[in-house]
Amino acid sequence: MQLPPTNFSFYPNTKHTLMAGMRKEYDPNKAGRRKRRPIIYIICEGKETEIKYFKHFRSRNCLVDIVPISSKHKAAEHLVKHAKGLLSQSDYFPKDGDQLWCVFDCDDNKNSELKNAADYAEKHGYKIAYSNPCFEYWYLLHFVKQNSYLNGAEEVLHQLQSKGRLEKYEKNLDVFADLLPHQSEAMQRARERLDSLYKDNVVILSRDSNPVTTVCELVEYLNSQQS
Repeated sequence: MQLPPTNFSFYPNTKHTLMAGMRKEYDPNKAGRRKRRPIIYIICEGKETEIKYFKHFRSRNCLVDIVPISSKHKAAEHLVKHAKGLLSQSDYFPKDGDQLWCVFDCDDNKNSELKNAADYAEKHGYKIAYSNPCFEYWYLLHFVKQNSYLNGAEEVLHQLQSKGRLEKYEKNLDVFADLLPHQSEAMQRARERLDSLYKDNVVILSRDSNPVTTVCELVEYLNSQQS
C-alpha cells in the first residue's frame, strides 16, 4: 500500500488505561448521549521514544491515547493485527471520527511482512506511520535533509548526535522542545523525500525505501486537531 498514513494512555484531565475490563465512558447507541471529541489512538512498538514524543500533542481539543505494545508483537504484521484486540477493549468509534495509527520501524521485517501489515491496516481502516530505518530518522530531518541510504539505527543516531543537533540524545530523553522550532522544516523534507520515492515507483512500506518516514502525516493530523 502506498501511503498518500507500564501501559500509558494520555487524556487531558483524566486517567484512562486501556486494559481488559475497563468501564466504557461512551456508548454510541445510547439515546441522548453527549458527543465527545474524536480520539486518536497511537499503537507503537517503542517504550520510550514514541511515548515521550507524541504525548506533547495532548490538548483539550486533541485526545491522544498512546498504547505501547510488548516486544512479542513488535513485528509489523503482529503489531497491526494486535491493534484490533486492543481496540475491542476501548472506546473506539471511527464513525465519530476516531482514528487509529500504527507506528513502527522497518527493523527486521521482510517486504512480504510489511505488505501484509499494510493490507491489513487498509482493510480495517487503520493508518500507518512508518520509518525506515528507525523513528529517529524523523528527528534527524528536523536538522538536515537526508536522502542517502542509512545503514541502520546506529548511523541515524550517530548523525543525530552531531554538533548542532541533539548532541546528548538518548532514547530516554524528552527532546520535543528542541525539535519543535524545526518541525516545519522536517515536514517539508519528509514530504519531499516521499514525493521523490513516489516518482521512482518505490513502495514506501518496504525495505527499499531507506530512508523514509511517514510520521510527518501523523504529526500533520495531530496538529490539525489542536484548534
